[in-house]
Amino acid sequence: MDTVLEPTTPAGRAGLAALLADPGRALLAFDFDGTLAPIVADPERAAAHPGAAGALAALAPRIGTLAVVTGRPAAAAVRLGGFAAMTGLDRLVVLGHYGAERWDGATGELTAPAVHPGVAAVRAELPGLLAALGAPEGTAVEDKERSLAVHTRRTADPDAALELLRGPLAGLAAAHGLAVEPGRMVVELRPPGVDKGAALTGLIAERSAGAVLYAGDDLGDLAAFAAVERLRADGLPGLLVASGPVTGEAPVREVADRADLVVAGPAGVVGLLERLAQELSAAS
Repeated sequence: MDTVLEPTTPAGRAGLAALLADPGRALLAFDFDGTLAPIVADPERAAAHPGAAGALAALAPRIGTLAVVTGRPAAAAVRLGGFAAMTGLDRLVVLGHYGAERWDGATGELTAPAVHPGVAAVRAELPGLLAALGAPEGTAVEDKERSLAVHTRRTADPDAALELLRGPLAGLAAAHGLAVEPGRMVVELRPPGVDKGAALTGLIAERSAGAVLYAGDDLGDLAAFAAVERLRADGLPGLLVASGPVTGEAPVREVADRADLVVAGPAGVVGLLERLAQELSAAS
């Protein structure tokens, strides 16, 4: 899929120009679900777009750092993305659980801290809370080991179900020292102090990146968008990409409105990767 590289903002155009001028110092980071992988009703059945791993591998030799920043466990994103099986991804870093976990493509090593004790308490209490609230049929709990997510996508009225559950879930999280991460038809209860913005900022500093691209699709990506905006104000060129409208589902408006470039879902993200590889190949 050929994607036109035409950011709509001056900051986005400057970010793209800096990336193309010095790709060896650029850092390109991507959310997983909704950005590299289509959204599906059952998170365990998710998989990266068929072209995603190959497009990343084709781009990797020309880019300083490639990263996936996700709320999923890092190992799950690696497995569902097919990253470990794809040659050429030694420059890929996967930051899982909003940066609490890290998988390094060069070594295949996974590093992670101890699990927050509040997660076990919420895991034990959550079924009873959902039953007491009369959570509608189709409400599903995704256990991410270091966090728990409650999905309403498969209920008859996902928005109404989310409205019913949002407040009580926030109360449960607060009672056990956890934070709440909202998203499209999902509420995640996770440890505080980690988010995609902090994870991205730390990786940019570690790699001394000269330009950054971040692509995401949901509310959890706004922290990364805000981080790029702060870094741009400090002089680091950056490009914000929204994995936008997909058939049958509206985009998250806050993400699309703050992006410099909107592409059509994971297929559009793959097209963007392919187009960047073409541009860099032609310039070399």
